[in-house]
Amino acid sequence: MTVAIAERGVHTDGWVASGFEEVRAEFDRNLAERGEIGAAVAAYWRGEKVVDLWGGHRAPHGDAPWNEDTMVLVHSTTKGLAAMTAAVASARGWLDYEAPVARYWPEFAQNGKGEITIRQLLGHEAGLVFLDETPRVEAMRDLDAIARLLARQKPAWPPGTRHGYHAMTIGLYLQEVIRRADPAHRTLGRFFQEEIARPLQIEFYLGLPPEIPGERLARLKPFTPWRALRALPSTPHELVLRVLWPWSLARKSMLFADLDPNDRRYLEVEVPAGNGVGTARSIARAYSAFAEGGAELGITPATFATLTAPPEFARPMDEVLGLPSWYSLGYLRPGPQLGFGTSPRAFGTPGAGGSFAFADPDTRLGYAYVMNKMDFYMFDDPREKPLRDAVHRAIKRLSGS
Repeated sequence: MTVAIAERGVHTDGWVASGFEEVRAEFDRNLAERGEIGAAVAAYWRGEKVVDLWGGHRAPHGDAPWNEDTMVLVHSTTKGLAAMTAAVASARGWLDYEAPVARYWPEFAQNGKGEITIRQLLGHEAGLVFLDETPRVEAMRDLDAIARLLARQKPAWPPGTRHGYHAMTIGLYLQEVIRRADPAHRTLGRFFQEEIARPLQIEFYLGLPPEIPGERLARLKPFTPWRALRALPSTPHELVLRVLWPWSLARKSMLFADLDPNDRRYLEVEVPAGNGVGTARSIARAYSAFAEGGAELGITPATFATLTAPPEFARPMDEVLGLPSWYSLGYLRPGPQLGFGTSPRAFGTPGAGGSFAFADPDTRLGYAYVMNKMDFYMFDDPREKPLRDAVHRAIKRLSGS
């Protein structure tokens, strides 16, 4: 069904199940009132698709529509899909979350990293938030050279003593862990395709194949200094100060290679913390498989229980962002000042600019929102949160709770 929004000259298309009409209304408002350019939202409940909407334009300029098969870069929402590979590897018996990284990758033990566990690495506790030697995009094709660079890096704090957001590095480290732990030594992107994407019949790529035509890709409206100034009132002051201070961990973690979100060369290498490309439908479907316990991907009850267990932090303050955060096994988790899902068992990851996806095992929900206008909210973006809340209200009404 197509719905025209006359004020902006754009359309929304797609489908919602009976009872989820409010989600469509909120999605239409994003394009008509909240300044969205192009976007998509999807949700699976109890294993069935209940929301699949898309609309607007796939580029900041021009009239090219966002189509059913339009894919978009989702920045750090990628981290959640990448973390699924670790969960699958754990369920296969190839990867032990409690083992030292150096068990799989002996060279990693350099510069005081010998005791860092897989759990600490995926919980952003390793102190490996930046690289002293920053690789260029083309250099990332040589995974052996990247591995040597990563192994040489010295932690910014004693591992395991605190946590702080590893914005881009966590994906590179996880890439090498998967390559070492997997008996076939596949790259993380190939592992994801063969163990997750193909079984679920979804389109999401860590390393975009060259044969994907450019007209299927949404073009992002990136951050600019002027837009950043206008966003200051809605951005946490602690984060602003850390980003502006040239020697802060936050600033160092962001000065990473020559990354251009609209450059096809960047999309075609594997950067598992931030350059995943796909549809909202595919991301929500993947999270739905995990919300259902992951059995169709071979996730065991023991691995699922480990994945959904509440994270344990002596202090929730993030050393990099200057804000409280709760991470476990590659996922952001709900906390006292950051809520999503219906219980502490929910897990997901937001992406820079406004995308977000998560699994809520208690309501058996897999959800994803993607867009091409990058905005400045760390979480609860006012385009995404109304959709998420509408999905939860619909589920609550339909389940009689």
